[in-house]
Amino acid sequence: MRYTNIPSLLAAALVAATFSSAVVAQNWDLPTGYAPTNFHTVNINKFATAVGQATDGKLKINVHPGASLYKMPEIKRAVQSGQVPIGEVLMVTLSNENPLFAIDGMPFFASSYEQAEKLWKVQKPEIEKILAKQGLKLLFAVPWPPQGLMADKEVNSVSDLAGLSFRAYDRQTSRLAELFKARPVTIQAAEVAQALSTGKINSLIASAQSAVDYKAWESIKYFYDIQAWLPKNMVVVSLAEFNSLSPTLQQALVKAGQDAEAAGWIASKEIAAQTKKTLEKNGMNVLTPSKELVDGLNQLGTIMLEEWLVNAGPEGKAVVQAFRQ
Repeated sequence: MRYTNIPSLLAAALVAATFSSAVVAQNWDLPTGYAPTNFHTVNINKFATAVGQATDGKLKINVHPGASLYKMPEIKRAVQSGQVPIGEVLMVTLSNENPLFAIDGMPFFASSYEQAEKLWKVQKPEIEKILAKQGLKLLFAVPWPPQGLMADKEVNSVSDLAGLSFRAYDRQTSRLAELFKARPVTIQAAEVAQALSTGKINSLIASAQSAVDYKAWESIKYFYDIQAWLPKNMVVVSLAEFNSLSPTLQQALVKAGQDAEAAGWIASKEIAAQTKKTLEKNGMNVLTPSKELVDGLNQLGTIMLEEWLVNAGPEGKAVVQAFRQ
């Protein structure tokens, strides 16, 4: 009679299962340029947790906030080149690649959540096509709250912005500074707080959420609720990495992205009101802009949209036309 060494078989099975699990499980690093407490980062952490739970730990996403792994302008290239499989990017900063990345940062074009949702419906298919050609897949996009104007002095008209040092982070904010007759200074999100404290900049357009992140009240006393635009952050994944996943993991990742987009839009709306109250609590003057200032900004927005349309191509013009219908 042959006797089977059951303990040995169990040990071998355990080793095999452990090895198989090690092969299947994946750890992905996800860099972002924003603070850990920023609602975008909080939402992304919830997304990462959801992915881990939905995949029983077979896909784990490690979030690296505050430009701790890559600076914001470097993140998309890092994903495309395979340095990381996934990352978060501020869409409007990609305007040099394609004008359609920048349409949601056009001043006073889509300046409410309702308009931003309508714009995203017509913009999203085109963004997905562009990314696919670059070897990337869109997982989700979430808007910032409406952007306000911050300055270290009262601003009652566009002319009051002349001569100020204005924070720029893409082609459009640089162009806006030129139209203000201000001096554009390129500063990335992780460096704004220091730039404000040292006086390198004394004006910028950003959300109240960003103003809280920067503790802007320590350097700037005026926040004008101009609701200029609602730019979106998007989380993209390498198509090669995505395609290497099993169908089950792909489905879990896509579903978590869809849920993160829905939750992010809700969080953006909630944080818009909360953060303005935080600014007031810390001594900033949160003000409604004067009619003269609004009219002047709208005129500049019209100029910038006309300039954008010149280079937007048929796809860009079709998106604008669809949005306006």
